[in-house]
Formats: sequence, C-alpha cells, structure tokens
Amino acid sequence: MKEPPAAEGMSHRRRLGRSVFVLPSLFTVGNIFCGYYAILASMDGRYSHAAQAIGIAIILDYLDGFIARITNSSSGFGLQLDSLADVITFGIAPSVLALEWGLSASESRLALMAAFTFTICGAMRLARFNAQASNLKHFVGLPIPAGGGAIAAIVYFFGKPIQSPVAANLMVSCVFFIALLMISTFRYSSLKSLTLGRKSHFTILLLALFVALVVYYSRWTLLVLAVAYGLSGPVARLYAFMRRKKPGEEMALADSVRHH
Repeated sequence: MKEPPAAEGMSHRRRLGRSVFVLPSLFTVGNIFCGYYAILASMDGRYSHAAQAIGIAIILDYLDGFIARITNSSSGFGLQLDSLADVITFGIAPSVLALEWGLSASESRLALMAAFTFTICGAMRLARFNAQASNLKHFVGLPIPAGGGAIAAIVYFFGKPIQSPVAANLMVSCVFFIALLMISTFRYSSLKSLTLGRKSHFTILLLALFVALVVYYSRWTLLVLAVAYGLSGPVARLYAFMRRKKPGEEMALADSVRHH
C-alpha cells in the first residue's frame, strides 16, 4: 500500500536529515585516509606524496567543520571522530614524515624526542580545544592542522631528504618550536570568522589569487603561508605588549620633562 503524500514527504526529510548528519563524517574519514596514506608514503620514501596528502587533509578538515556548521549537523560523535582523525593526520603523520625525511640524519638523540614532542603537543592542543568553548574569532595556540601543515610545507619545499647533520639539527629545532607553539597561549586567527558579507567580492578575489599562487608557485606559496601563520601569534603578542608599554613610557617621559 502506497504511503500518503504527507507521510512520504516526512520519510524523505528524515532520510535527507540522516544524510546531512553523515556528510561531515565522510570528510573526516577522508581526513583519516590521508593521514594513513601519509604515514605509509613517509615510510616508503615518497615524502612529497606524504606532504601533499597532509595538505589535502587540511582542506578536508576545514570542509568537515564548514559543512557541519552550515547544515547545523554538529554532534558529540562527530567532534570525537574529528579529534581522533586530527591526532592521526596532523599529529602522528607529520612527526613520522619529519623523522623519516630529515630528523634521522641528526646525530643527536633529540630527533626522536622532537618527533614525539610534536605528537604529544598536538594531542594536548586538541584536548584543550575540546575542553574549552570554541571562539569563532581566534584559536588559543597554533591549531594542530597548521602545525602539521607547516612540517608538510617544509618537506614539500625542499624536496630532497636532509643528509647534513647540521641541517637535521635545524629541523629538530624547528619541530620543537612548532610543537611549543601548539601548546602556547598565543592567539591565532580562525578561518571560521570568514563570511561572504558586504566585502564578498574582495574575499572571492583573494581566494582566486591564492588558488592561482598555489597552482603556479605552490612550494613558495605554501611555505610562506605556513611560516606567516605560525609566526602571527608571537608577533601579535609582541605588538600588543609594545602597545601596552608605550603609554607608560610616555607618562614617564612627561614626568621627567616636568621635573626638569
């Protein structure tokens, strides 16, 4: 017996609603696959492929959250799955990539410590993010996708594995620095605050320019973007400190002028 039109419409909406809730998780599964592939590629010596997989995972991670927000399909299950995916793709995979590509050439035991520190700091960064209320305007600490993306951008830019112990030690220092940025209290801008409002034409123009730069100058563009975003937190903190310090200096100078 055929269902009445009203019941059939309600059944269709229920199926559509379930599909909408599943859609963000499909992007998360793609994120996990990229991380798994990056680990295998790193162990097989295909470092550029591993770096590119991590870059694709960053896009999937953003789309996952973006779709969940616009469809209002966020859930506790999705949040936990996303965090586990991020630990694999942006915590473990970049540390394995860095270790296989450049850290192993270091004669210091700090190489293994740097790789593990990166992973554990990334996990701590995710735990802090899940425990705190999210802020659309900024993140506290370098987001783990940006940390993993920074290592992937470095590997993708230089290409050939590091052979020199000096260069390997520099990479060890870089991995330690990125790890500490993730558990720092520096504030980083969030892409969640980007909207297509009154200046949508300007935003679209910037996105088109960014896509063109990635297509034609991908190595330089991704490295500069990773470095600029990573340093934006400390630079913003230093700028805020200098602004707070300046009025006090002006008052001290005024007092000294009055005394003289």
